[in-house]
Amino acid sequence: MFGTSGIRGPVGREVTGELALSVGRAVASDGYERVVVGRDVRESGALLTDALTAGLRECGADVLEIGVEATPTVARAVEYVEADAGVVVTASHNPPADNGIKLWNPSGKAFGPDQRESISARVREGDYDLQPWDALGSRRRRDGARTHHEAALREAVSIEEPLSVVVDVGNGAGSITARVLHDLGCEVRTLNGQPDGRFPGRPSEPTAETLETLATVLEGTDADVGVAHDGDADRMVAVDETGTFVPKDVLLALFAREAAGDGDRVAAPVDTSLAVDDALAAVGASLTRTRVGDVYVAERATREDVVFGGEPSGAWIWPDETLCPDGPLAACKLVELVADRGPLSSLVATVETYPIRRTSIELEDKAGVMNRVREDVGERYDDVDTLDGVRVDAGDGWFLLRASGTQPLVRVTAEARDEARAAALFEEARELVTETA
Repeated sequence: MFGTSGIRGPVGREVTGELALSVGRAVASDGYERVVVGRDVRESGALLTDALTAGLRECGADVLEIGVEATPTVARAVEYVEADAGVVVTASHNPPADNGIKLWNPSGKAFGPDQRESISARVREGDYDLQPWDALGSRRRRDGARTHHEAALREAVSIEEPLSVVVDVGNGAGSITARVLHDLGCEVRTLNGQPDGRFPGRPSEPTAETLETLATVLEGTDADVGVAHDGDADRMVAVDETGTFVPKDVLLALFAREAAGDGDRVAAPVDTSLAVDDALAAVGASLTRTRVGDVYVAERATREDVVFGGEPSGAWIWPDETLCPDGPLAACKLVELVADRGPLSSLVATVETYPIRRTSIELEDKAGVMNRVREDVGERYDDVDTLDGVRVDAGDGWFLLRASGTQPLVRVTAEARDEARAAALFEEARELVTETA
């Protein structure tokens, strides 16, 4: 039922009012007595929120509803209002036909595997603690979550030389970024600022291909930096002052290098580029790899020596601030970095990048193929990591074979410090899958 980023799928088929009701019942029955609930801008979110809160209240939980807000605003609100859990009705960067549900702890960390499985088991088994009429939970509006988030962002950065920033909200819930940057003295222009769950301005997921307008604005004006969010603003990506999209691995390297010092570690998934390893090595820090998914990065970021966590998807975590990927915080941190260190294009140029190749191979029996690949790789190679898929460190490069969590695909990734070696590793990895299939 849960993927690595919660429940997501098409409304009316996979994500229904019945499912939302069941999840609400399961959360309350699992002992979460006071629950914050918010949603993104999708119209289906209103219906799903009603069903979810009905399920929570049926099983005795009190609901604190904060309305349409960015996911990090909701996640931060759990601790702020002294709740036991938070729920966001969102499909994040998915298309408008989808919606979903994501659950949060007071620490700002998303529900982990054990918590998700406990909720899933209750839904599968219909194991709910339904309450009589005089023990139902309450439902009330709770204001102040956005104000709390805004204050935290202003305190997290110091921008002595305010910049000109363009914020592409993507018709989503991330307008908080523009407001806070304005409060910090920046000149702010917005794109796609009108909330609209159809995402008419551009697709919800911000990529080099979907941010053409933002890139054009940066190229044609004197703005210093452009930032963009997905539908619920847990992600943030950037465009430099020349209108060039900043590769996400490079952005991860910049954030990591700024956050870490000698002996520190940074958490990132197994598919993270060597560029991040090298950027950290230059400051005496190192990378600790996790499974793919922000919840796994957040879990590793709870360790004392981990000062930052990130995913090349655009999810960034500063554990001293929150364990939730916070797109508005990342935007403010990036503007602070550019204000302190100079043009973003110049910062990007300091990160050495390497050739990386990716493909997906369609396989009906992806689990069986991966089991056979795991055995085969274990016999052929010395440095093998099976934390998430199969990752082989070849010394001068690496490759990763990993089954998709949602599709009948095995994803193949290979990287090396020169083109010929990257191509060779890629072919080697691809043949491991095709020969085993």
